[in-house]
Amino acid sequence: MSFYTSNRTTLCCPGPISGNPLNGLCEKVCIHTTKVFDSCLRQVALANTEVTTTLATPTPTEPLTFVSANTNPNVETTVTNLIVDRIADRPNYARVSGTAVIPYIVNFTDANGIAGSATATVDVPFDVILFVPQASIIPYKVEAFGALNANVGRWVSGTTFILDLCITLIIRVTVEADLCLPSYGYCEIPPCIEFTQDVCAGVFELPLYPTAIN
Repeated sequence: MSFYTSNRTTLCCPGPISGNPLNGLCEKVCIHTTKVFDSCLRQVALANTEVTTTLATPTPTEPLTFVSANTNPNVETTVTNLIVDRIADRPNYARVSGTAVIPYIVNFTDANGIAGSATATVDVPFDVILFVPQASIIPYKVEAFGALNANVGRWVSGTTFILDLCITLIIRVTVEADLCLPSYGYCEIPPCIEFTQDVCAGVFELPLYPTAIN
């Protein structure tokens, strides 16, 4: 079993709440986590974007055929040239501008049909209004999460491609904080269900003798 394959009969397993949500609360706990003060979503389409990549595999045999491009899961989006300009008549808000640098992977096949990949980044400028907390000992951060996808593109030459990029950018104002939260106590972790693949499944369940349907 697991949290979501068990019947979750105990209050100390995560999942949907049925009945009174106050039933079973037993303590207040201090959790160290990231608190999000504000965030916003921006989606951008960049057509016919010339991209210079860095090959992540041995030199392929040209010409190359573009396959797809998607976010690099091993490298985080970063923020550069950040400027936070507070708004005089709205002291808890600020104009937040900068550039989100989103890493991604370009997938292709070479002249021999061998799959390959290359890495690249795209700079996405932003200029938005967000809630920004007042100064404190533990400082706030402006962070970005970027997701990129491209299904349309072509190889130009060398390590250069022309791509239509579809970009989703989330900008957050966060702080590392200790939060006091209500709790149902420690999670009760059920035993795992081991995956098995029985080649005789469905065979041994057959009746020994044929039967007729009435």
